[in-house]
Amino acid sequence: MSEGTPPLLIGRWTDASLTDALLEPTRRRPRVLTVLLGVTGLGTLMLFAAIGWTFLAGIGTWGNNIPVGWGFAIINFVWWIGIGHAGTFISAVLLLFEQPWRNSLNRLAEAMTLFAVVQAGLFPVLHLGRPWFAYWLVPYPSTMEVWPQFMSVLTWDAGAVTTYLIVSVLFWYLGLLPDLASARDAATTRFRRRAYGLFALGWRGSVRHWRHQRRAQLLLAGLATPLVLSVHSIVSMDFATAKLSGWHSTIFPPYFVAGAIFSGFAMVLTLVVPLRRLFHWERFITARHLDLVAKMTLAMGLLVAYSYAAELFVAWYSGVPAERHLFFDTRPLGPYGWLYWAQMTCNVAAPQLLWFRAVRRRPWALFVLSIVFNIGMWLERFVLIVTSQHRDFLPSSWDLYVPSLIDGALFFGSLSFFAFLMLLFLRVVPPVAIAETKEILHERGTDA
Repeated sequence: MSEGTPPLLIGRWTDASLTDALLEPTRRRPRVLTVLLGVTGLGTLMLFAAIGWTFLAGIGTWGNNIPVGWGFAIINFVWWIGIGHAGTFISAVLLLFEQPWRNSLNRLAEAMTLFAVVQAGLFPVLHLGRPWFAYWLVPYPSTMEVWPQFMSVLTWDAGAVTTYLIVSVLFWYLGLLPDLASARDAATTRFRRRAYGLFALGWRGSVRHWRHQRRAQLLLAGLATPLVLSVHSIVSMDFATAKLSGWHSTIFPPYFVAGAIFSGFAMVLTLVVPLRRLFHWERFITARHLDLVAKMTLAMGLLVAYSYAAELFVAWYSGVPAERHLFFDTRPLGPYGWLYWAQMTCNVAAPQLLWFRAVRRRPWALFVLSIVFNIGMWLERFVLIVTSQHRDFLPSSWDLYVPSLIDGALFFGSLSFFAFLMLLFLRVVPPVAIAETKEILHERGTDA
């Protein structure tokens, strides 16, 4: 494909042929997707079995111990919340900046956000120990005059994550209405026509409908954009407000936001590359789209590397022995040192490959790198959370943290549940925005 080729579509299309091409994933069910649906379904059952066991036996079945009170649950919570940031960034921020290349990716990215936030919400609720009292975090009318502690960052977490989820669902569903109507009109069975018609809310594509939909989209995009910054900033306050070496730092809010968008874009590549090949979306998600996503990933990776350097400098410049011991002894040379260097390799060294255009234009190279980045960001959360706790100020309280089988089942089960939801999404919803693709096609003057 030459540089002058429009980055969205190649060739000549009619409205009907374009609709059929983009609705194909909801009609064609490749055998590999059916197999993956079964495998991820079994993994989801493992997740709910582990949740049930946690309800019955308590979090004593986890690997948490006396110095390391926060383990896998909080690591996974922060990781999943971070992954959910790219969807809102692609959908809302790029919409406000009128970037047309977002149109081929926004639907998958928005779904990724919703399903990642669902996984994230599981872990802090389970970590409460008595998850049936999770509603205590919500400011509800209480006849017992027991109210949430609004000075606690954990309460801010509940409000921020809930707000983020609600706005993301509204933004996703609002953009989906025209495509649900297209699926309704193209449905071949009575059941599918009625189901899509119910969720399309009577959409007929009139000027009035489009005007209201666009205004609402812009309003929600304006509301969602600050949420990209606020949600993970508030999550970072869980650590920054603690008087613990490695956590008590003012750099955490921007550091966490950069890492979140970095891991989110990496997950977008992890999902898009194989789906692009499976459904032959090369005409809609072109090499240029992958190149732009890779550039955004590189930019966020450089911010993450800068944050690591700033942490080391602040620890050295502070002159605090505990900080220096943590950053220059415990993390790089302690029992979890190999995880620290693996994190640095994944998050600092590996992104430098994205400087090369040949790498950015090779889908499977991006796919491998995206998995490396997500592993690195998970390791970052592990190193951040565990190494700051397992060696406290008193050597007599030092201990190692080893996750249990239930920890592993919850983590890998959440991965399976995420993949299971994504596969169900592909079977019922057009994964590439039909209406927005047609709009770009018409604007560029291509025959339609």
